Amino acid sequence: MASVRTRLQLALVEVWQERGPIAWLLSPLSVLHYLGYSARRALYALAFLRRTRLDVPVVVIGNLYVGGTGKTPLTIELVRALAARGWHPGVVSRGYGGDGATARMVRPEDAAREVGDEPLLIARATRLPVAVARNRAAAAHLIRARHPECDVIVADDGLQHWPLARDMEIALLHYRGLGNGWLLPAGPLREPQGRLDEVDAIVCNGEVPAIRASATRYAMRARLGEARPLQDAPAGQALEAMAAEQQREKWRIVAAAGIGMPDRFFAMLRASGLVIEELPLADHFDFVANPFSGIVADRILITEKDAVKCVANPALAGDARIWVVPLATEIDPRLVDAVATRLQNISRRTALGPSAA
Repeated sequence: MASVRTRLQLALVEVWQERGPIAWLLSPLSVLHYLGYSARRALYALAFLRRTRLDVPVVVIGNLYVGGTGKTPLTIELVRALAARGWHPGVVSRGYGGDGATARMVRPEDAAREVGDEPLLIARATRLPVAVARNRAAAAHLIRARHPECDVIVADDGLQHWPLARDMEIALLHYRGLGNGWLLPAGPLREPQGRLDEVDAIVCNGEVPAIRASATRYAMRARLGEARPLQDAPAGQALEAMAAEQQREKWRIVAAAGIGMPDRFFAMLRASGLVIEELPLADHFDFVANPFSGIVADRILITEKDAVKCVANPALAGDARIWVVPLATEIDPRLVDAVATRLQNISRRTALGPSAA
C-alpha cells in the first residue's frame, strides 16, 4: 500500500494538470513564489548576488516541471556521447538524500544515503568523475582539483541553481508538458513558462504536448532493457520472455518505483506484455525500511534508481524475487552536435584570449 507521502505526491500531480478548485486555492502562494523568484533573479542580474564562473565550460540540464522528467538518463547519455568525441566531462549534482554540506566525490562503491541515488547511478553508469554538494560550484572545483583533465562540467538538475554560471542550458520536457502552467504550489512549475525562451535547447522526452517556446527542440526516447536479478547473475531476461513465462507459470508480478513519475514505468512494463500490480513509492524512497515485506509475489520489478539503494539493505539484497529493469535512453545526435559545437567555440575563444570576444 502506498505511503501517505506517495499518495500526496500522486494527488498533487493530478491537481497540477488542471486549474481546478484546489489549484485556485493555492494560487496566492504561487504569486508569492513568483515574487520571490523575480527578486532573486534581479539580485543576480544586478550583481548583488554573484555567480561563480569556472575555468571550463558548464552545461546545465534541468526542467521547469518539478520532479522526474528524465534529467539523469539525459545526463548519462550526454556525457557518454561527449566522452566518445574526445571530451573529458565531469558531472556535478545536488545529491538529493545525501549530506550535501561539503563537496565530495562520488565513488561507484558509495552508499546512496551518503551521496544521493541519482549521482551514484551516474557514477556507476559512466565511470566518469561525479561530485555532489549543495553548492555546485564547490563540487565542480573539487572535480577540477582531483581530475584536471576534465574540460567540461555537466550539471544534473542545475537550471535553477543560479550561483553557478553556465555556458549552455538544456531544458527537458516530458509527457505531462507544463501541467496547468502555474508555478508551485498551485502548479508544477519551478519557473514561469517564458523561461523556455531563454534556454539554448529543449529536449522532448517522448511525446510532449504542444508548448510555445523559441529554443531548438531535440528528441529523446527511452525503452526498457532486459531485466536482471538484483542479486548478481550472468544474464538477464527480455521482458517479452518474462511475460510469456508469467503466462505459463501464472506468476504474480509486482512493480515498484520510487521515482518522480512511476506511472510511466508501469505503462512501459505493461506495453511489454507483463501483467503487474503497481506499488508506487515516494520519489527518492530510501529503502531503509523494506516495502516488500508481507507482499506475496513471484517477482518484484524495480528501477535502476531504486536498485542502488536496495543493495544497501541486506533484507532486500538477499531477496531473489527482486529484478531490476534498466532504462535504455537514446538522444538526438543533433543535440550532441550542438553541445560539442558550443564547447569548441568556447574553447577556441579561451585559447585566443580576451581579444577573441
